[in-house]
Amino acid sequence: MSSVDLPWSALPYFEAMIPLTQAVIVVCIVALTGVLISTLISLRKIAIRAESVLSLLEREIQPLAHQVESLTADLRTLSQHATREMERIGGAVTRLEDVTGKVARLVGALAGLTQVGQLAGAAVGVKKGVSVFLSRLRDKP
Repeated sequence: MSSVDLPWSALPYFEAMIPLTQAVIVVCIVALTGVLISTLISLRKIAIRAESVLSLLEREIQPLAHQVESLTADLRTLSQHATREMERIGGAVTRLEDVTGKVARLVGALAGLTQVGQLAGAAVGVKKGVSVFLSRLRDKP
């Protein structure tokens, strides 16, 4: 095997840093670290506040959820009651329809009897008229 030797000499564009440059970089790192710590502390405070708000919201929503459940149960009961009443009304309407049909048939039958009565009355009248006519014809000399 052959070995390869890499040059460890500094490249021309990598020169040693001067202490002022090092100080500026360290100050920037310290400033960024301070901002990062401040941000993390703010995020922690926000998380604590959000937890307390969510806890308060949970306490407020729980009674409302129970009220919504009871209102839903009441609505279900009212809906069932309305359904039963509609079924009752439907039965009453069906019975009324049957009675109305029977009354219509009865009225039709009475109308037929009335016409028969009128015809019978007319026949009796004609018979009486004919008998009176015949009796007058016989009585005349």
